[in-house]
Formats: sequence, C-alpha cells, structure tokens
Amino acid sequence: MSAPLVIDARGHRCPVPSLKLMKAMETAPSGARIVLLATDPMARIDVPFLMSQQGGRMVEISDTDGLLRITIETGARLDAPTD
Repeated sequence: MSAPLVIDARGHRCPVPSLKLMKAMETAPSGARIVLLATDPMARIDVPFLMSQQGGRMVEISDTDGLLRITIETGARLDAPTD
C-alpha cells in the first residue's frame, strides 16, 4: 500500500478543510487513503458528513493538542471505466 496523501489545512476555518479534501479526492484513485490535518474543530463533524455524501469512508480521527488528523479512504470513482 502506498503512503497516504497528506492535506495540510491547519489554520484554515470551515469550509476550507473540507474543500481541500474534496479537491484531493477528485484525482485520487478508488481506495486511496488521504490524511487531512486540521485545527478547526468543525472538521471532526464536516469530514464524516462529507464521506457519507461522497461515498468514501472514515478510517480514523485523532486529536493531539488541537491538531486533528483525519484519515479517509476514497470510494469508487464515478468516472472510473466499467467493463
């Protein structure tokens, strides 16, 4: 498994962390892991909601001294070729 893509959204307020994550998800392959670093506590609520809407899944959320580290896995790509 390749290393996850890390998105640094520290210091940004809602909705920027979610927007940065969505942009990364646009080009990520299905099943890719992405780690979002955020200091906005709303990301703890926004990202799980985003995953429910975008077909991804939450892998882990950790909070160390106000730094959220949110790991997600992308879902199936809508533009992926089908056989």
